[in-house]
Amino acid sequence: MTLTVQPHRETLGLKDGRLLIGGEFRETDETWTHHHPATGEVIGSFAVASAKDVDAAVLAARKAFDEGTWGRSKAGERIRVLRRYSDLLREHSDELRGLQALDNGVPLSFGQIYATSVGIAADIFDHHAGWIDKVGGQTLPPYQGGDHLAMTFREPVGVVAAILPWNAPFVLFAQKLAPALAAGCTVVVKPSEYASFCVIRMVELLIEAGLPEGVINLVTGPGDPTGEALITHPAVDKISFTGSRAVGRRIVEASAGTMKRVSLELGGKSPALVFADAPNVGLAAMTCMGMVTMGLSGQACVAHTRALVQRDVQEEFVASASMLAGAVTFGDPFDPAVLASPLINSRQLDRVLGYIQRGQEDGARLVTGGTRLEGDLASGNFVAPTVFADARNDMTIARDEIFGPVLTVVPFDDEEEAIRLANDTEYGLGAGVYTNDVRRAFRVSKRLRVGMVGINGFQLEPHVPFGGYKQSGLGREGGQSAYEAYTELKTVMMPLTDELM
Repeated sequence: MTLTVQPHRETLGLKDGRLLIGGEFRETDETWTHHHPATGEVIGSFAVASAKDVDAAVLAARKAFDEGTWGRSKAGERIRVLRRYSDLLREHSDELRGLQALDNGVPLSFGQIYATSVGIAADIFDHHAGWIDKVGGQTLPPYQGGDHLAMTFREPVGVVAAILPWNAPFVLFAQKLAPALAAGCTVVVKPSEYASFCVIRMVELLIEAGLPEGVINLVTGPGDPTGEALITHPAVDKISFTGSRAVGRRIVEASAGTMKRVSLELGGKSPALVFADAPNVGLAAMTCMGMVTMGLSGQACVAHTRALVQRDVQEEFVASASMLAGAVTFGDPFDPAVLASPLINSRQLDRVLGYIQRGQEDGARLVTGGTRLEGDLASGNFVAPTVFADARNDMTIARDEIFGPVLTVVPFDDEEEAIRLANDTEYGLGAGVYTNDVRRAFRVSKRLRVGMVGINGFQLEPHVPFGGYKQSGLGREGGQSAYEAYTELKTVMMPLTDELM
């Protein structure tokens, strides 16, 4: 039986997407047709913003920032809007998860997990609403003598370009827009062309929550022309981007001319260091394999796709990982029995299959998977969960971010070798350490050149910083550091003369 998702489109009442510029929804002459990754069916279309459209959106955000009241509004007003929005997200959770399933094929069964959860997005808005009346400046006493007072203030950075990936639109929309709006910025948001419908609806709900006209603007379309016009616009003060290193480098280049502030999260090849004294080697394997297969099928920057396993327990680890790989189910993302998504498009499908072929050519042992799924799933971009064992850290499959359901297992002999292998990468986003030795856990964590380390598991929370070292990006999202990243720090020096006392 041929797989189809068309009935779900009709149930959700999906409409073609429009731009939002200065409080006005607009259509365009050019549109993007979206094909569902699980079936190849045409799901719908949305407007492609031209350079002229992007210019209008940025200028609307500029006007709202320079002439509007959002950035100068009382803390209570911004708190009220963001918390009302958080409530709306929870109220529309089922609808939004359905739209995401139509966008990128992430199954509804996975909708409670961090990267795909509407509830976590709502929590992020709640969290940043809480910073609005708490982050201020300082009053500093004279340092060199004299009658003067130094004060610092935090002010919104200005117009923000928020550019989202397709794999986790809910959470990354929140990670970027919640601190930006809390700080008093205005925003032009561009979702990925592969996950626009759920973001369009999230923007509509922001308007319903009471956000003033022009504070939020939406431009849809691919990197060329839409994204390029946005990152090069001289009236944009800050760019926040999550995606590939190639695009990240282009953003850094484009930002140099006007010294735009930049936050980048550019992916990873995150290692899990599994020692023989791990509390449960099998559970460690299933945790890693779950991150590589369940839900997003390994299409997540923080997934632990490189398992460094102490040689004595490699086979136990591989057996457990392979068992979970065989239990993953694919198909209609609206079916509660389906646990994992397809790859986002045919280009990514070919890329992942090419890496699997390269792994075999380089001499890694293919334990399970490695093929495209056929039969009823032949029209979708499905790849069987794949495990390689006895790999070397210099192999392509151990170095490149594959962005697919492929786990590469590299054996090691001792702690020093494990740390050396873990740090031998261009990336530095996340890592896991699996051990029953508390001293080792902290000792190893301190030496890993990554932004986030999980001990015997991995958890992402709204109030903790998220980001990486090296080529995994610049800056952090989450927590107070994210809020401050959307502000400028101003110093005011005031002489204490009789006239001012």
